[in-house]
Amino acid sequence: MPATRDIVATYRGPGRVVRRILSEGPREDRALVYLMVGCLMVFVAQTPRLAREAFVTGDNLQMLMGASLLAWLFIAPLLLYALGAVTYVIARFLRQEITGYGARLALFWALLASAPIMLLWGLTAGFVGPGVEMTGVGVLWFVAFLWFWISGFRAANALPLDTST
Repeated sequence: MPATRDIVATYRGPGRVVRRILSEGPREDRALVYLMVGCLMVFVAQTPRLAREAFVTGDNLQMLMGASLLAWLFIAPLLLYALGAVTYVIARFLRQEITGYGARLALFWALLASAPIMLLWGLTAGFVGPGVEMTGVGVLWFVAFLWFWISGFRAANALPLDTST
């Protein structure tokens, strides 16, 4: 199933989508693509906000975009891999039955699947600016992200461990 259909399906049942993706076997390349596309979408979501900030403050837009690009496409993936490893270690310490790949995939998929709301946040930040609207959309994104991550993590935890790889 294409990733766009999976994203839409995630809003109806995030655990089912993660379970289906995990049933296709561990594919680290797929997890990396989900992570990088999710980070790219967050970077794209930042552009209206950065354009507004550059207009209001007189800062150089290219410098702001370059810093955001560095943060979201080079630093954030490393931090998200580390967060995935930490959640895996904590889950294993708590005697949960989850693989490192399952823990990472649940996190990376949550970022990618919640990216449409992040794009809405970026438009709100760029066109409306700071205020209750921007905060509301940000809270909506955060709740959706946590819902997708926790549901995906629980679905990955419910699968039996594959000790052959």
